[in-house]
Amino acid sequence: MSNHAAYVPKRMFFTHGVGHHREELRSFEMALRDAQIERYNLVHVSSILPPHCKIIPRAEGLKCLFPGQIVFCVMARSSTNEARRLLASSIGCAIPNDPNTYGYLSEHHSFGQNEKEAGDYSEDLAASMLASSLGLEFDDAMAWDEKEQYWKMSGQIFRTRNETQTAIAKGNGYTTVVSAGVLLFE
Repeated sequence: MSNHAAYVPKRMFFTHGVGHHREELRSFEMALRDAQIERYNLVHVSSILPPHCKIIPRAEGLKCLFPGQIVFCVMARSSTNEARRLLASSIGCAIPNDPNTYGYLSEHHSFGQNEKEAGDYSEDLAASMLASSLGLEFDDAMAWDEKEQYWKMSGQIFRTRNETQTAIAKGNGYTTVVSAGVLLFE
């Protein structure tokens, strides 16, 4: 194995959480706690799903980590102190049919979208990036359902998924939502 291969994640897991606190930073920490990733030094990375990277359950992934460890993740985060405002964070994932090809992860954060809308949007983002890298032609104006059908019929995009957290902000401080794809090297 070449030395650079040690830096390519082999597995990943998804997680999400919500936090409330009068201080914005503490609400973020509470959201990380709810997602069970508050005890790690998180490094945000961009959106490539490595070839052959296996998606595992969160519980299995957490067993591989140690408090204080530097952990790479793709993260979406949204925060507000505006009472009754709907907020969302979502990670979309598009996996190619060819396991030797990389896929995409997308980060989406919004206000006013419910879980399905935010999740569909993040899947659309990830699938659009993957489709573009594969040279698939598509009309950006098409609805997500139409694009999903088209791409899956092409045989090049195997599947898509999302990890989404929504919340309605409380009136006594900040509400923060996070969604993350956590990358593991072992």
